[in-house]
Amino acid sequence: MSRWSELARLVIEGNELSKEDALRILNTPDIELLELLQGAYLIRHHYYRNKVKLNMIINTKSGLCPENCGYCSQSSISTAPINKYRMLDKDTILKGAEQAFQLNVGTYCIVASGRGPSNNEVDQVVSAVKEIKDKFNLKVCACLGILKTDQAAKLKEAGVDRYNHNLNTSENHHVNITTSHSYQDRVNTIELIKRTGISPCSGIIVGMKETHGDVVEMAYSLKAIDADSIPINFLHAIDGTPLEGTNELNPRYCLKVLALMRFVNPTKEIRISGGREVNLRSLQPLGLYAANSIFVGDYLTTAGQESTADHQMLEDLGFEIDVVTETIQS
Repeated sequence: MSRWSELARLVIEGNELSKEDALRILNTPDIELLELLQGAYLIRHHYYRNKVKLNMIINTKSGLCPENCGYCSQSSISTAPINKYRMLDKDTILKGAEQAFQLNVGTYCIVASGRGPSNNEVDQVVSAVKEIKDKFNLKVCACLGILKTDQAAKLKEAGVDRYNHNLNTSENHHVNITTSHSYQDRVNTIELIKRTGISPCSGIIVGMKETHGDVVEMAYSLKAIDADSIPINFLHAIDGTPLEGTNELNPRYCLKVLALMRFVNPTKEIRISGGREVNLRSLQPLGLYAANSIFVGDYLTTAGQESTADHQMLEDLGFEIDVVTETIQS
């Protein structure tokens, strides 16, 4: 048994991975990569077998954001040529939900740009969610930015199952990525969501000039806030953003990051998210030996892989889509 498989056994038995071992994962020699993934897979299989959760995003409001996040094409300091529009109407959001249902997607993610939603925007989302819940048994995740207490309560009452608010990076590196809100602002939003009774979803973006130590801190910060779902984004540097031209990642390192997240957060949904196609490239299938969730379709302002290719990849791996949808109303 390799050291990584032995370490996986200890994690399954309830032992917490040390930060020293976490750092060793990121520094694993490539010759040990498959052994590392085998260890991650032992943990993943213990909790999730070979099931994969599918998620799909609809970008309900694009651009027009006052924040200065360095990775984001929708921020106030970005010059990227993206589509900019106000909140989509309910019918468009519902059509997206129907498409998600047809693709066997378990969680439909309603995302809007901005620091936080207006009360009117929350009401629009609430109206759409209620109808989605009437027609489909889709889980709904909302991602609308920093919330107020009454807004969170409205989303809960409407049937929103999950709320996404990413930590994005380590507390130490946060000021290098954005100064228009604090790291604590993000933590506070997640804690509000948890108090409201909505499942917290929070993840990171890797490849933004952070150190290996920062990535380790991200993993343990996500453990500390007890996020149920952890999306791992790999920077897709967009021209016109401050991180334009940044290219620090390779597929093997991305796999090590996914393994790290599985070892540190063994029971959680680990999702390979934005930047999967351009950073993991031909090694995408190997990522699912550590992760148990992916996005299908497009992301916010960048294109994803064809959904048919995603379904074929899962079939080739011998993995099974975790289908949780059923028609409720015709």
